Amino acid sequence: MDTHTRLHETISALADGELAASELELAFAALDTPSGRQAWDAYRHIGEVLRSEQYGHALSAQFDARLASRLAAEPAPEESAAHAEPLPPLAAGIVPPGVAEPLEAGPLAQR
Repeated sequence: MDTHTRLHETISALADGELAASELELAFAALDTPSGRQAWDAYRHIGEVLRSEQYGHALSAQFDARLASRLAAEPAPEESAAHAEPLPPLAAGIVPPGVAEPLEAGPLAQR
């Protein structure tokens, strides 16, 4: 898998709240690029549309059957990905306005 694809998958997992804690630094580095920011905007917009009642509509039984067939044909995820610990929902990590949040020193903080 090429680096571009890997970074986009990392950003997608971050947007879905499914990124392992060990991948956070890679995700934030990817978001620090024009391509990464563009991917984040796209995944965020896709998520908003999928969750929106305004844009939602009933899918046909044929769509459901085709999707189930394609998912069944997908290879199983790698062993390490299946055991990755997902992050808590983003809302749980948001600090209310006016409350100081401690910063952690690390490679990204040293830039």
